[in-house]
Amino acid sequence: MNLNEPGHGFQAGDIVYVIYRNPHTQNVANVQSAAVVHDPDNPEALSIFLYDTYYPLNDEVAVYSSETEAEEAYQYYFGDALEG
Repeated sequence: MNLNEPGHGFQAGDIVYVIYRNPHTQNVANVQSAAVVHDPDNPEALSIFLYDTYYPLNDEVAVYSSETEAEEAYQYYFGDALEG
């Protein structure tokens, strides 16, 4: 699945939500907002801009349109397991 294709509803400038794992502390994850932007290396494609890094907008990243939807997914997959 290519999230850059028409019909997925994402456009440059949209704010989306992802579940982000801290790369330095693997047992820490949280819901984080990110911006949908044009990929700087491929202006025809979209990327997610999060923490000064561009991530491809593809099916390898779970992207949620609302914070509520992302929080529900977080609770489903992680529950309280990652909370100290």
